[in-house]
Formats: sequence, structure tokens, C-alpha cells
Amino acid sequence: MSLMLNQGLLNIIRKIKKSEKELRILVLGLDNAGKTTILKALSNEDINQIAPTHGFNIKNLQHEGFKLNVWDVGGQEKLREYWSNFYENTDALVFVIDSSDQMRLEEGGKELDKLLGEAELKKVPLLVFANKQDLVQALPADEISDSLKLNKITDRQWSIVACSAKTQEGLQEGMEWLIKTVQDK
Repeated sequence: MSLMLNQGLLNIIRKIKKSEKELRILVLGLDNAGKTTILKALSNEDINQIAPTHGFNIKNLQHEGFKLNVWDVGGQEKLREYWSNFYENTDALVFVIDSSDQMRLEEGGKELDKLLGEAELKKVPLLVFANKQDLVQALPADEISDSLKLNKITDRQWSIVACSAKTQEGLQEGMEWLIKTVQDK
């Protein structure tokens, strides 16, 4: 009797959990790409005083009826080896590129390639934010896409969105694409 009651309770909990529409989003990219600034901008927080992330930040956001658990992990070279600790149960991957730092675009591309090869991230939708578009020296999103060879990605849905965390331009567009893509998955 108690076993049936416990299983019934577990089924109810699972149904409630599924109806909550909760997504786990992993935000990665090189240091100084603007990951934390994007997260703070999406949270309507002050973006004027942001320090490098030496570890990770977690934000819970509400967006279009979804509860988003967003994990922002530091991008310094010494921290990248720990990124794999955050892959489990990831529903979507956001990779942030500093569009104004052409010197590090290749490095960013190599890190993105490594991520796309990870078994735990297989088929996880990818959003690339081409950040810092408000800066004069920023490369347009299509050039970044070409440089990163995004058109060769065939094992998952992906999109690149030009954005500026500072002006918030492109952030909503990117998040809407991400949620719709995960929802349709």
C-alpha cells in the first residue's frame, strides 16, 4: 500500500516538475567576452561595476513562462578545464564572443569546437552571442560566424545573434530563439 502511495506521489512530483518549464542554460566563453554583463543585463541589474568571474554565477530568471537556471562560468584559461563539471543536464548552451577582440577570435573558436565535441553537450542547442557590437571595431555577426565555421555544425540547432550587453540590443532576440528552440526540441 505505502509503495503504491509513494509511486503515486513520485508521479505527481514529476508532472509538477515538467509543468514548471524549467531550463538549465550554460553560459561559456573566453574571459572578458561579456558573459556576466549579459546575465546582469537580462536580470535588469546594474552593469557598471562588473568584476571578472573567478568561478561561477547562478541566476534564476523568468522569461516567457520559463524558469531559467543560468550558469555563468568564468572563462579564464585556468578555469576552462573545469567547464566540464557544469555540462550535466544542460538544456542549452550560450557561447559569448567578444566581437571587438579579433586577436582572440581563433582561441574562442577552438574552445567552442572542444565544447561541441563533448558527449554531455551532444545535440544541445547553441546560441552564440556576438557581443560588444556597440564598439566601432566589432566584427559583424556574419564574419564571426564564418571565422568560427558555424555553418559546419550539423549535429544541433544553432544561431548567432549580434548583441551588446551594454545597450541590451539583441539579448531578447537571442533568448527568444533559445527558448523556442529548446521548447520545440
